[in-house]
Amino acid sequence: MSDPIRVIRKSELMAADPTPGMLRKRAFELPTLWAGRVETAPGAVSGWHHHDLNESCLYIVSGVLRLEFEDFADYLDATAGDFVHVPAFTVHRESNPTDEISVAVIARAGGGIPTVNVDAPADRQGMRS
Repeated sequence: MSDPIRVIRKSELMAADPTPGMLRKRAFELPTLWAGRVETAPGAVSGWHHHDLNESCLYIVSGVLRLEFEDFADYLDATAGDFVHVPAFTVHRESNPTDEISVAVIARAGGGIPTVNVDAPADRQGMRS
């Protein structure tokens, strides 16, 4: 039997479910819970994606994480100390409009595929990738 409580050290994080422009690392994955962190490089723009059945929560540790999503013509910026909720199946992308790395902690609940990369939604076709 394993210990009921465990600590996953930063050095133990594993590269996970890549999306272009983002470096995700998984701390752990259970049948209905995924936890990790994501780094978004300065000026990076991720590919469009969704998180299947998973409800996602991000806590912004440092920097700025910009979010764009289908059927929303603008964007939302989250900064250090902010929480972000991304509902299941919401097609979106993140970017970092600053000159410093953005770091966020991620928790996903639902048990679906952690990340599904997709084409840009119809209302965003032709925009900068």
